[in-house]
Amino acid sequence: MSAFSLLPSSVFYKPSSSSSSPLLLSLPSSSCTHRSIIIIRSLSHPFRSTTHRCSNCSSSTTDYYYTSTSEDDDDDDDVVLDKDDHVPDRWDVLGLGQAMVDFSGIVNDDFLMRLGLEKGTRKIVNHEERGRVLQAMDGCSYKAAAGGSLSNTLVALARLGGHAMAGPALNVAMAGSIGGDPLGGFYRTKLRRANVSFLSAPVEEGTTGTVIVLTTSDAQRTMLAYQGTSSYINYDSSMESIISKTNVLVVEGYLFEFPDTIKTIKKICQVARDSGALVAVTASDVTCIERHYDDFWEIMENYADIVFANSDEARAFCHFSSEESPISSTQYLSHFVPLVSVTDGPRGSYVGVKGEALYIPPSPCVPVDTCGAGDAYASGILYGLLRGASDLKGMGTLAARVAATVVAQQGTRLRVQDAARLAESFALTPSPHADVGSDQISSL
Repeated sequence: MSAFSLLPSSVFYKPSSSSSSPLLLSLPSSSCTHRSIIIIRSLSHPFRSTTHRCSNCSSSTTDYYYTSTSEDDDDDDDVVLDKDDHVPDRWDVLGLGQAMVDFSGIVNDDFLMRLGLEKGTRKIVNHEERGRVLQAMDGCSYKAAAGGSLSNTLVALARLGGHAMAGPALNVAMAGSIGGDPLGGFYRTKLRRANVSFLSAPVEEGTTGTVIVLTTSDAQRTMLAYQGTSSYINYDSSMESIISKTNVLVVEGYLFEFPDTIKTIKKICQVARDSGALVAVTASDVTCIERHYDDFWEIMENYADIVFANSDEARAFCHFSSEESPISSTQYLSHFVPLVSVTDGPRGSYVGVKGEALYIPPSPCVPVDTCGAGDAYASGILYGLLRGASDLKGMGTLAARVAATVVAQQGTRLRVQDAARLAESFALTPSPHADVGSDQISSL
C-alpha cells in the first residue's frame, strides 16, 4: 500500500453506502481550478479509484475509496449498531482527548536515514513535513486506523460492556477535535463502528491530526505527530450538557501539552464534579508530566477520583528516582487521589486506595506487541467500576487479563471475541452502591 500527502486545500468527503468503504477522497488533475482537493500518489489496494472528467476543462477527477483490509484494526467486527443512532439519557463514560489517525508502516533503517529521522524517537511535525514523509512512504506497507491511547481504552471498554450477560450495554463516547476533512470522517466512522460515539462537531477548515508510526525490523518505533486540530477542545453549552449527563469523565494527559486547553479542562472537570461524575486522568507520558507538572497536580488534587499511570509516570508524579519501587509511588499518590492504577509491565501492577497499594500479579501470556497494554488495563478498571465491583483484587485481575490479551496479539485494540470471553468468564462482585460515584470508590 502506498501513501498520500495532504496539501492545504478544501476537501470533499463522501461517506460511502458500503460498510467496507468508509473513506472517499476526490481530486482533480493538478491543472483543474474548479475543485482543489488533495494529491494522492500511486495508490493500490485497499485504495480503489473511479475516474471522471471535468465538464469545464476536460481534466480528470478521481475518487479514491479506502477499503478496510485484514491488516486494519478489527473495528468492523463489532456488534450491530443502533440503526436509529439513539442518544442515551446518560453516558457511562465520556473520554476527552486527542483524535488522531494513525498511519503505521514498516520501513528500513535507510528510509529513516534518508529522511533524517532518528530511530526510536517521537517528534512533532508540521503539515509540510507530514506530507513529505507520507509521500516518501509510497510503496511501503502500512495501514490507517482511528488511533490514540484514549480511543484504545474506550473501544476496549465498549466491547467489554457490550456483552449482554454482564448487564445493559455501556454507553461510551469521546469528545475531541477532528477536521472537516476525509480523515476526520474516517475517524468518526471507525469509532462509531466500534460502538464509541464521537460527539464533537468537526472543525470545518481544520485538518485532522495524524501520527505516523514507522517500525523497523528490530521492532523500534519512530513516531511523527502532526497535531492538526487535535489540540483544540471546544467548550460550549452543548458540551456542558453532555458532561452533566456523564458518569465517568476520562481526561487524556496529552491534552496538557497545549496551554490553551488547560483552562478548558478545568471548566470541564468542574462541571463533571458538580454533576456527580467521577473524573479520571491518564498520565500519558513522562515528559508530558515533567513539562506540565503543576497543571497535572492541580487537576489531580482538586478534581481527580482516578489516575492511570505506568511505573515511570507514577514516579514522575512523585519526583521519585528510578530505583524507587512502584509500591511507594502508588501509596503516595493514593493519599491525594482516591483510586490509583499503576502498571509495571511484565512485573504486574498495583491498585492504590487510602495510602495502601494492592499488588496485582501479571496474567500469563506470550508477548507479541506491548503497545496498548496500559490502555487495555485502564478499560478493565473502568469496566469493574461501571459494573459496580466491590472486589479491588478482582477488578485489578480483570484489568491484568484484558492487558495480557492485547499484549498477546498484534495491534492495540481488544478484539470483540476476546472481550466477550473475558466478560463471560469474569464475574465481579457487585457493590451495595447502585450508582457509580465517589462513594463506590471509598467503599473499595
